[in-house]
Amino acid sequence: MAEPANSIYSFRCAEELDAETIARHRACMFREMGSISDAEANLLFLASVPWLKGLLAAGRYKGWLAMFGQDVVGGGGIHLLDLPPMPDCCQGGRGGHIVNIYTLPAHRRRGIARSMMNHILAWADAQHLNRLTLTASMEGRPLYKSLGFIPTAEMQLPMAPGFQAGISSPVLKPSPQT
Repeated sequence: MAEPANSIYSFRCAEELDAETIARHRACMFREMGSISDAEANLLFLASVPWLKGLLAAGRYKGWLAMFGQDVVGGGGIHLLDLPPMPDCCQGGRGGHIVNIYTLPAHRRRGIARSMMNHILAWADAQHLNRLTLTASMEGRPLYKSLGFIPTAEMQLPMAPGFQAGISSPVLKPSPQT
């Protein structure tokens, strides 16, 4: 697997004990993208730790950490999913959603994210995964496009407590009629 141009970095597989580090990176990533406040980042961190521990213990998350000596300076992983048959692939199978691609600011622009993605893609290929997805930040899009990822028509519906499909809710406001 390709290492960053600066070979002072190494990679290791994430373990269940690394859940807090991965959760911290996850919260920092969303905060730095402007998606959440500092207070929300703390809540996300606290919610992510048990989620990641459970996935790591069950083998449903495969992660890697970028190391600078003994320090973790980045990471990334893949959340493994069971896939239904789809129009472009009528067989079901296993797939993955790539998540938590993050590098500490002081270590960015040194090839760590690309090497992390190369580790993930090589592992996914060896596992014969049928499909990979990811949600890209604007900053990450050029990297993912260079690796062959293409934009899709995915949409999202945030589900609020008490939500009923087709009925206005605090999350969904009907568009004004003109």
